[in-house]
Amino acid sequence: MTNNKNTFHAFCDDALADHDAVEIARLIKSKTLSAREVTEAAIARAHKVEPNINAIATDCFDNALMTSNTLKSGFFAGVPTFIKDNRPLKGLPTQHGSDAVRAKPDKKHDPYTRQYIEQGFTVLGKSTLPEFGFNATTEPEHSAPTRNPWNIEYSTGASSGGAAALVAAGVVPVAHANDGGGSIRIPAACCGLVGLKPSRGRHVDSVQAKLLPINIISEGIVSRTVRDTAYFHAEAEKYYRNNRLPEIGLVEGAADKRLKVGVITHSITGHDTDPQTLRTLQETSALLSNLGHYVEEMPMLVPNSFIEDFSLYWSMLAFMTQKTGKLVIDRSFKPDRLDALSVGLAGLYKKNYHKTPWFLYRLRKTQNDYARAFSHYDVILTPVLAHTTPKLGHISPDIPFEELFNRLMQYVSFTPWANTSGGPALSLPMGQTENNLPISVQLMAGLGRERTLLEVAYEIEQAKPWRKIHQP
Repeated sequence: MTNNKNTFHAFCDDALADHDAVEIARLIKSKTLSAREVTEAAIARAHKVEPNINAIATDCFDNALMTSNTLKSGFFAGVPTFIKDNRPLKGLPTQHGSDAVRAKPDKKHDPYTRQYIEQGFTVLGKSTLPEFGFNATTEPEHSAPTRNPWNIEYSTGASSGGAAALVAAGVVPVAHANDGGGSIRIPAACCGLVGLKPSRGRHVDSVQAKLLPINIISEGIVSRTVRDTAYFHAEAEKYYRNNRLPEIGLVEGAADKRLKVGVITHSITGHDTDPQTLRTLQETSALLSNLGHYVEEMPMLVPNSFIEDFSLYWSMLAFMTQKTGKLVIDRSFKPDRLDALSVGLAGLYKKNYHKTPWFLYRLRKTQNDYARAFSHYDVILTPVLAHTTPKLGHISPDIPFEELFNRLMQYVSFTPWANTSGGPALSLPMGQTENNLPISVQLMAGLGRERTLLEVAYEIEQAKPWRKIHQP
């Protein structure tokens, strides 16, 4: 089950093998495998790795086994998965990764959860996240950290850190994830996965997203193959089609069209991209050029005010959670149990609340800056993160707030632009560190242009297949 003393995975010669979700679905449909065999294999894998990675918030293994013999509709019928523990799933509690919530099992699905499970997935439980998704590492203050399967001394990223750990470790081929500032792309980057944040409005909005002054949340999955991500979004579109966006459709490979690619090497925070990350970005840039795309460096087209504006919006969400959690989260909510990061963010907003109209105004305008960037480029290439995956503890919520906030600013500096603008962005694993950890790059495209990202991702995957955790 391991490659070395710090790597933990569950890949073995069972029903799941190293198949992706599309292949598992095909094998179930052809009756080569049964849904029960696949479910049993996934549960067995979870038992083998979970004590080492701590990625499951709560499970429903017995129910999954009981319902696995039930004939399901949907392309992914019988494929095992997990739902992130910030979306209600009937029969399980939603704790949001927080000790401040002691929720009872939900009585109904969230609207987005319904869209997700209508594809036929067998849900095995809920995956872990940091408190309310505010941190960039899945290290809840009240429980054990979620560990990176590639090297368990390191972070999985966040906030979909549990989902990424379960997919990277081979427990399931895909898992639900969502993204309000990088929370699909960051854990995908840390764990060597494909992570697409779709355009704003691409999927059914969750109850949480509908309450936001600016909807920065997108839903999706983390996966090990571009194919799984492409099929997932094509199937989701059959459930809900937003006519204000171009249709994605089913993308099955690269396109012939050569693209104009802009490359951004350093963010606007004033902190340089670290050498290993920069080298991976340059290698990816060279690969795209060799594939015939036109590649050139470009400046980060985001005003300096964006740093403070997004920070204050992030802080406002923590403040709103602190003050209204009992009404909008759960009646069990107790603000005195919030972790130090949530409390620190809420305090930061309280000191700056008078700036609210101005930062909301400027953040809404980022969609115009984003659109202008894509009047010149088909795709923009950046790092996902400004430096390589940190060890556990580096951005833990128990670090003094000002120091933690500065560390987060140095780490998460490329992903939030796509959230405020609403554009699609994709994380792909393109390199590795000396500590056996993946390094990833981000590809962004114009609003509604997920198809372009998936086409170029197929081409990159074929030209430079990424490492597999269970192979040397």
